[in-house]
Amino acid sequence: MSLSPYAPIIGLFALAAGFALFSVAAARFAGPRRYNKAKLEAYECGIEPSPQPVGGGRFPIKFYLTAMLFIVFDIEIIFLYPWAVSFDALPIFGFVEMVLFIVAVFVAYAYVWRRGGLDWD
Repeated sequence: MSLSPYAPIIGLFALAAGFALFSVAAARFAGPRRYNKAKLEAYECGIEPSPQPVGGGRFPIKFYLTAMLFIVFDIEIIFLYPWAVSFDALPIFGFVEMVLFIVAVFVAYAYVWRRGGLDWD
């Protein structure tokens, strides 16, 4: 068994690991050191968290509509790309299935549009 076919992959992993280690080491030396009480807290972004209600805060519906819109288009791209690559090899069944899929995606898009998810106030 020869390892020569795996040499480029091993080299790429070694290069990625080396870059990651170099980036972490360079940041320790080149980065600014401005520590304060808020940055040393467990919530690490540097902003002190505001108190939350006991039952949890209410999120506006636009948050969920934006998340749903992202998921709809993300899933659409995940399914459309392989279909487009193998379009020549698919019979009419593949075309009909993709038309049905696009109709389902359009229904979700129309729902988000109707609920105001595309209005960026």
